[in-house]
Amino acid sequence: MTRTSFARISVVGASLLALTSAGCGDVVRQGRGPVQVVIVSLTASSGAEPEQLGGTLYSDTVTMVTRNVNGTQVQEPTVYSDHGQITMSLLLKDPGQPGIVSAPSAINQVTFTRYRVTYRRADGRNMPGVDVPFPFDGATTFTVPAAGTVTASFELVRHVAKFEAPLKALDNAATTISTLTEVTFYGRDQAGNDVTASGLILIDFGNFGDPS
Repeated sequence: MTRTSFARISVVGASLLALTSAGCGDVVRQGRGPVQVVIVSLTASSGAEPEQLGGTLYSDTVTMVTRNVNGTQVQEPTVYSDHGQITMSLLLKDPGQPGIVSAPSAINQVTFTRYRVTYRRADGRNMPGVDVPFPFDGATTFTVPAAGTVTASFELVRHVAKFEAPLKALDNAATTISTLTEVTFYGRDQAGNDVTASGLILIDFGNFGDPS
């Protein structure tokens, strides 16, 4: 074999290795399981109005609530946590062949048991406890079925965050903090493969007008 031939073989081998490595990288990022979770919707509601779900959350840092104290109606400041609601479905990574449609089975069902919430601002000022609330991990348990969808609720903004910087300063300030909030759910399918799913929702923090 000549040097020229050896060099050509080396280049071809390196190219194939690079392509194979790139393919493996994609598989790793998508997870080893045969299914992926599709987030159908991610909405949220203020703790003061839990039934009013929407695609943007207006998180009130303090809410004045009317209470009866010794026969007198008084206004008391109250802090509510805010909740999110997510709807998910399953999709096979391998859709099958023409005329032979593949569908998830019972072993493909995914059970989520925890989630992580991270807040960030569009201007890049993202120091937790200074510019945005601290990220946190929460627990929740629900299963995405093989067919159809599942809807689950979870805590999106904790009470304690509204007593800490930077949200506490908004109680008496005519300003707001807007964050792109990422929620990542962690779970496993029934075969033990790890599965994650992430979604984004806009949250505006401030001392907003209270519901009547």
